[in-house]
Amino acid sequence: MRKIFILALMLVGMNSFAQEQATQNSGNLPQTQDQFSLNFLTPSVEYELAIGQRSSLDFLAGLYFGYEKWMDEDAEFGIYPFFQTQYRYYYNFDKRLEKGKNIQNNSGNYISGVVLLNPGKPIIGDLEQSGGFSGVVGPAWGLQRVYGQHFKLNLNLGLGYGFDQNDSYLAGILGFQLGFKLGKQ
Repeated sequence: MRKIFILALMLVGMNSFAQEQATQNSGNLPQTQDQFSLNFLTPSVEYELAIGQRSSLDFLAGLYFGYEKWMDEDAEFGIYPFFQTQYRYYYNFDKRLEKGKNIQNNSGNYISGVVLLNPGKPIIGDLEQSGGFSGVVGPAWGLQRVYGQHFKLNLNLGLGYGFDQNDSYLAGILGFQLGFKLGKQ
């Protein structure tokens, strides 16, 4: 079931990409841009690849921290890797331009399809997650802003299908990154 759901999500993204490519024309229309950034709130590296006039693929790999302490037990912690990819469609470039707002470096609002994977075993520490390998697949709404030439803020919220080795469930999607965009404008 999971494989069918992920395949369906990928086909929808490819269909959207094909439709966008067919409707593009030349001129001074807003374009998404490739960008590489380092995020420091949740330590991660991120690469956003422009695949169309208003769409991109975003790849994120990072680390997060887990801590657990029960009353009479010793504290346990873990540092875990995670991997996320998103197909993003930026829908408000024109409106932002009309209001005189910045759209450079993909500063805009977007809707996305999100795939988030977590291997479940810590790379440092002894706190193992009960479900082992886990993931979330689903839609999200987000906003991204780049202030100045390098300071980046990204927020995305959604609801998806969560799964691990033991179960499947409804899962929230919440991403908040503060980071530094590398490279020139």
